[in-house]
Amino acid sequence: MPTPSPLRALPALTALPRPLHARAETLAAGSSSGVHSHPWSQLSYAIEGVLDIRTPDGNYVALPQCAVWIPAGLEHQVFTFSRAEMRSFYLDPAALPWATRCCRVLQVSPLVRELIRQASTLPAEYREDGPDGRLVQVLLDQLALLPEAVFSLPLPQDPRLVAIHQALRERPDDARGLADWAATLSMSERNLARLFRRDTGLSFRQWRQRLRLILSLGGLEGGQTVTRVALDCGYDSPSAFIAAFKQLFGRTPGELFA
Repeated sequence: MPTPSPLRALPALTALPRPLHARAETLAAGSSSGVHSHPWSQLSYAIEGVLDIRTPDGNYVALPQCAVWIPAGLEHQVFTFSRAEMRSFYLDPAALPWATRCCRVLQVSPLVRELIRQASTLPAEYREDGPDGRLVQVLLDQLALLPEAVFSLPLPQDPRLVAIHQALRERPDDARGLADWAATLSMSERNLARLFRRDTGLSFRQWRQRLRLILSLGGLEGGQTVTRVALDCGYDSPSAFIAAFKQLFGRTPGELFA
């Protein structure tokens, strides 16, 4: 992964001027924000590039077909794998009776994509009783209908599992299995398996595969070959990588990035 550039500056807002406040940013590869939260909800969408939103509970990845919903008050950071065009909306929770209290990755429909493009050009104090206000209301209504995607990774909280996560994030091709990690941590394989299931809701194998596939998105989006990305992520062959990728994301790498 690229070395992070200096932290991005965040807007100094104490209140939203309207129920929806739009931000349009061009982000360099490896850019990041500091850990922060705010009293309003946020929708982050990448017209180009890949966004990696990290919270205490998990990683949530937004490709151009997806957006990340961040509830009000949740601490988070935004990272980019490569250059990205980000469109973010700060949203008044009072205008969102359907909003969930957990972070989610949403599949963006063609209609919502175009609504995002148009709404991101609105002035900060758009007229709520005019065409701009009606556009915002249509967008909010459509967001409530979007299905959830699978571009997320639950993060473990136990310090022993956090150490495994850090090691595998740095070296996703690390081939050590559950028995190897259990020996390293001086615990039984059975107890480690239970700990992974309790902390993440996934088996170690499922969790590691999801981590590898999410990390692969940056290389694929940046133009690396499937073979290079597959080997870097610990797969023995491109065909094995493509099969796992399609099983999780529902599409092959070529179809997803077409």
